[in-house]
Amino acid sequence: MRNRAFIDAQNLHLGTTKSINPWSIDFNKFRLYLSEKYSVDEAYYFLGYVNDSNQDLYLKVQKAGFILVFRNHSNSMVSHKKGNVDTDIVFTIMKMLYKKEEFEKVVLVSGDGDYAKMINFLIKEDRLKTILFPDKNSASSLYKKIDSKYYDNLDNPSIKNKIEYSIIK
Repeated sequence: MRNRAFIDAQNLHLGTTKSINPWSIDFNKFRLYLSEKYSVDEAYYFLGYVNDSNQDLYLKVQKAGFILVFRNHSNSMVSHKKGNVDTDIVFTIMKMLYKKEEFEKVVLVSGDGDYAKMINFLIKEDRLKTILFPDKNSASSLYKKIDSKYYDNLDNPSIKNKIEYSIIK
C-alpha cells in the first residue's frame, strides 16, 4: 500500500524562501524524496488560485509529478484573498478516508496550526506517516505535543541537501 502527500504550497513557499536562511525547493528532487523516503505514490500540491503569471511554476510542479489542486475563488475576490487552502486539504484527506480510498497513510507538508486537529485524529487512527515542516522556526506551537516520530523539518540539513534547488556552475 502506498501513501499520499498533501502540500500546502503557500506554507511551503513562505517557509523556505522567507525563512532566516532562504532557500528554494527543487520540485523534481522533492517529489523523488517523498516517493523514496515516505512511499508516496500521489502528491497533491494545493495552491490558492490560478494566476496567469505563474504558468511556468505550474508546469514545473506538474512535470515533477505533483497533482495541482487550485482553490476556487470568485473572480471579484481573487485580488483580495490569500491562498488559504487549509480547509481544502483537510476536506480532501477526510473525504478520501471516508470513501476508503486505497492508500495507507498521509504525509502533510505544512507548519500551519490549522491542521493540528486533523493531525491528532490521523495519529489516533494510525493514518499519519509524517508532517513535514518547511521551517522549524515557524511551525505552529500546536505541534509541540506530538511525538517526534511523526514529524521532520525540511530545513534539516540532511533533508535540505537532498531537495534544495541548486544552480550547477
